[in-house]
Amino acid sequence: MRTGQAARRFNQRMSDHISGYLYTLPFFAIFMVFGFYPMLYTIYISLFKWDMLGDRTFVGLRNYRLLLTDDPLFWKSIGNTFLIWFESVPFQILFAILLAVLLNQAFIKGKGVFRFFIFLPNITSLVAVSLIFANVFGVKYGLFNYLLTLLGLDRIDWAGDSWATQLAVAALVFWRYLGFHMVIQLAGLQSIPGDLYEAATIDGASKGQQFFRITIPLLTPTIMFSTLIATTGGLQLFTEPFTFMSDLSGAVAAVNGGTNNQVLTVVMYLYKTAFTDHAFGYSSAIANLLLVIILLFALFNSLLVGKLRR
Repeated sequence: MRTGQAARRFNQRMSDHISGYLYTLPFFAIFMVFGFYPMLYTIYISLFKWDMLGDRTFVGLRNYRLLLTDDPLFWKSIGNTFLIWFESVPFQILFAILLAVLLNQAFIKGKGVFRFFIFLPNITSLVAVSLIFANVFGVKYGLFNYLLTLLGLDRIDWAGDSWATQLAVAALVFWRYLGFHMVIQLAGLQSIPGDLYEAATIDGASKGQQFFRITIPLLTPTIMFSTLIATTGGLQLFTEPFTFMSDLSGAVAAVNGGTNNQVLTVVMYLYKTAFTDHAFGYSSAIANLLLVIILLFALFNSLLVGKLRR
């Protein structure tokens, strides 16, 4: 009797396992076709010199050597990417936390309306957002320069000055994704038990002490997750600077990341080498190096979260 029951339980477990694998099989099949295979093919193509039309010429690791040792434009794109990230992401996360804490307060009325308007830029067409920012930061007729002239100050060349263009793109990225990260932080805040705050209030802890001793420590995993998402997106920045420069200076300047390559990000440089210079092997090497950088950031984030949880 016991042997029969054990056999039925074993068969049931095997059936559950098989059912689970069958349910997840479509995802893995799609991932293999549209994710894993293109990644392997990109690694393969990076070992060749190829313009997509002629024959492929095997060059081994030459593309990687040229990128790392003999391509100042690649390193400039790396620097631009990190500068725009530094000018947008830390402030984005900070303001997202502050807004989430504010909207989590009981005395705030109409929270849904505030959440909607803060999140609205994230669901607005990026082309429309870039067009608005191009008008705000226009050199001759932009709103910002108009306000500067009213104050008796000189106009800023938002299309040609390196720091000004990077700052404008960083402002665009900050404004567009602030609401997205605010929603993530708000979800993390609402998962913190209210009993902790009540106990801290009874013990005489101020609001500031509760924020730094309860909110921030318990919100750390959510902050790190949001930072990882923002960093991954920031390192792959393309559409924002491309459409912004296209509206501000035209398509040619957009492809080159500005007149002085001041907002040429890694992905924009990848696009330029592939579809303007037709160097698909070289652009594949850029894509692979970018993947390595993103994986290193993800590993660092994972190790940091694990350390903070101990």
